[in-house]
Amino acid sequence: MPRPEKTSLNQKPSPARRAGLWWFAAVAVLVATASWLAAGEFDPPRIDRAGLLLAQDWRNPSLDKAFAILTWLGSLATLLPIAALAVYRLWRRGYGGEARFLVLALVGAAVLAQLAKQLVVRPRPELFPALVPVFSPWSFPSGHALQVTAFAVALMVLALRLRPRWWPGAALVLAAMVVLVGISRLYLQVHYPSDVLAGTVAAVCWVSGLRAILFDSGAARPDSELKGMRPPAS
Repeated sequence: MPRPEKTSLNQKPSPARRAGLWWFAAVAVLVATASWLAAGEFDPPRIDRAGLLLAQDWRNPSLDKAFAILTWLGSLATLLPIAALAVYRLWRRGYGGEARFLVLALVGAAVLAQLAKQLVVRPRPELFPALVPVFSPWSFPSGHALQVTAFAVALMVLALRLRPRWWPGAALVLAAMVVLVGISRLYLQVHYPSDVLAGTVAAVCWVSGLRAILFDSGAARPDSELKGMRPPAS
């Protein structure tokens, strides 16, 4: 009598399921944080006040100028041209799947940030005057933090996938960029710490889901793998 097949408890969920779990986590982080803030009627919690007070204590003319420049690393005005160049180079070299991954990571993060802003409508900080102009009256989540984190994590994924030897250095530089942009949003008094933290975590979850659905399923493969799968010329 044939034995019934055993289902392994250690079997990994499918790429689509993993992507869904990551994307659920991204939304859950934003919803949970927004709910916590709304419970206090958007009066800044203690951690947010402490973060902005600390940033104000750091103020000096040199840092004012430095952070006003560094914060542009999280703006689409900076990230889109860089992404366009990277996508062009990837596409030219035959990495179409990787190019799509980078586009979706950045554009999806920007859309997610704007949707959340319009739904949550948390006002900008008013404890101290903002040091730079802002284009939206809404603070949660930080679009700059969400966008730069998504872009940086996507580049880390591509570096590990296509140039593993570059990964440690690339990861260090990209992580520093994320941290500096996040600090700049606090220093410039345009976001609360909770805006930055929620945007950063949501971005990591968003890109992790993209990686699962695009790469773990074999939807895109590096050229080196594809070449090994091609039949020899007759």
